[in-house]
Amino acid sequence: MTQLAHLIESLASGRIALVDLTNRLSADTPTLRLPEPFANLIDFSLEQVSAYDAPGPFWKHHNIHTGEHIGTHLDAPVHWATGKDGDDVSQIPPARLVGPAVVLDFSAEAAADPDFLLDIRHVVAWEDAYGEIPENAWLLLRTGWAQYANDRERFLNADDDGPHTPGFTAQCAQWLAEERPISGVGVETVGIDAGAAGGMEPPFPAHHYLLGNNKYGITSLRNLDRLPPTGAVIVVAPLPIVGGTGSPSRVFAMVENEVPGI
Repeated sequence: MTQLAHLIESLASGRIALVDLTNRLSADTPTLRLPEPFANLIDFSLEQVSAYDAPGPFWKHHNIHTGEHIGTHLDAPVHWATGKDGDDVSQIPPARLVGPAVVLDFSAEAAADPDFLLDIRHVVAWEDAYGEIPENAWLLLRTGWAQYANDRERFLNADDDGPHTPGFTAQCAQWLAEERPISGVGVETVGIDAGAAGGMEPPFPAHHYLLGNNKYGITSLRNLDRLPPTGAVIVVAPLPIVGGTGSPSRVFAMVENEVPGI
């Protein structure tokens, strides 16, 4: 049996499960809100063109209106000033969009402190337990934030001091970008940076370092609790928008089941 045939058979039998990591996309999907004077993207919406009526008697279809960085989405290098000479979303090699998923679970820490920041020491301790992060991997930071995905206020978690959501220290973002052979990082929050990252040095360090080093980010993930620390394969499927700085994406993982059919 070829490797692809074995994969197909394993998917059909349930020995490999597909786990959807994508939040549903609608007008109610929580989106990033930048303070003045910065401009925000439009929220997602559908515009009905026909619905089995005179404009289209046998079909229903819509125009979609959305920003690139809405809902579960991918950030391409060209999204950030440090990556402005890098790939747009249509130029990302498909091989970089499929790879090992490594899951770092800091949901307890984020529950205790919504401003929790992953640091280098956390990743090194994880590697001591599970092995060094492999080539082309996606580092997925589990914080439990997906539980708020349908509650805009709690998901953005902003007060007079700004938003409070977990993320990465500047040192960790730089280290991951420069010292580990990852394709990118994935988070459960609205963006790959912490809520307070605008006040870090440099501002928004995950964007600054990762996108500036030809690596990517995916946001607003869910179901990370269904993935093991290692062993899953992630597939990130953005729209290949020519000139696009990012795209809403379908993201899923392939996970081995201990008991077939479950």
